[in-house]
Amino acid sequence: MTIGIMQPYFMPYIGYFQLMKAVDKYIIYDDVNYIKGGWVNRNNILVNGEKRMFTVTLKEASPNKLFNEIEIKDDFRKLIKTLQMSYSKSTNFKEAMSLIERIISFPNKQFPQFIANSFQEILNYLSIDTELILSTSIHKNNALKGKEKVLHICNTLGANTYYNAIGGQELYSKEEFKENGIVLNFIETVIQPYPQPRTHDFVPNLSMIDILMNNSKENINVLLDSFILR
Repeated sequence: MTIGIMQPYFMPYIGYFQLMKAVDKYIIYDDVNYIKGGWVNRNNILVNGEKRMFTVTLKEASPNKLFNEIEIKDDFRKLIKTLQMSYSKSTNFKEAMSLIERIISFPNKQFPQFIANSFQEILNYLSIDTELILSTSIHKNNALKGKEKVLHICNTLGANTYYNAIGGQELYSKEEFKENGIVLNFIETVIQPYPQPRTHDFVPNLSMIDILMNNSKENINVLLDSFILR
């Protein structure tokens, strides 16, 4: 069994969803500290053909709090208006907008539950059957940190393979995982351009929103399968 573990992010870039699709079980790491200034509640979309950042407002977010102690404060009105103005000419605008509106209307505003629902909505939309698990639901030793906690979760769930985003090469050693009976691989995205309205050159690594707006379900799955295991 293959698992992946990442913190909760709102509409992250394609590599996150490639990892999610490639594993059997995906752990949303909600009992670790919130990352101030990170990408958990912001990303980039195209506005008038140019990369522009959006940010989702959180309630009293702090690095001193765990993700599961944080709530969504945003009403998403600004984001919806921006998407309507920027993507109305996109090929999959109607379906993608309906999906996003369902996601943002989810009544539970606890950050991990809100994000978990957004992931599940997207997986259902794309007919991907990866099981999503909040890390708080796993009976484990929460005193552990870093790679020791990751290995502990792998062993607790009975995983023999662990996939991580390519940036994890600086954090995790294949040999160390192998010594613990786990095969470690890193997912490296192979960029595949797709049509984007109002752009001269393809802009990669935007929020999943851009991919949903500009691609059919079938093509999104092709994009999600476009990676190299390292």
